[in-house]
Amino acid sequence: MDTLSYKTVSANNATAQKEWIVIDAADQVLGRLSSKVAKLIRGKYKPNFTPHVDCGDNVIIINAEKIRMTGNKMTDRKYFSYTGHPGGQKVKTPADLMEKYPERLIEHAVRGMLPKNRLGRTLFTNLYVNVGPEHKHEAQKPKKLDLNTIK
Repeated sequence: MDTLSYKTVSANNATAQKEWIVIDAADQVLGRLSSKVAKLIRGKYKPNFTPHVDCGDNVIIINAEKIRMTGNKMTDRKYFSYTGHPGGQKVKTPADLMEKYPERLIEHAVRGMLPKNRLGRTLFTNLYVNVGPEHKHEAQKPKKLDLNTIK
């Protein structure tokens, strides 16, 4: 048996085959959508996945304002931020974020599912979240993907 014919192929920036994908977030549950999008951005659905390389796809999410959350999470969940000054803690619910910045809810969920290092920060730049059905990436000829077809 020739073991040289069974070498593991490791992707790099030059050999990674990145694609552009459009996902419609209308009536999708936030956590399920976010976990699948994080896997797409990471490249885990590709056969040549390499953990330390950006080999994932560029993902465009449209209709961010039509996202769903199950149960009472829209009013009971809290997002905390801190300004750095005494008494500067801010608390917002997903309902508050949906009124003003609906795209930040998806961005926050996906960012939490990516690695917490330089690679994760680079991968996050491959996510584009848009309010409404329009996006500005028509020149890249993105493919439309139904999230119900992937696990």
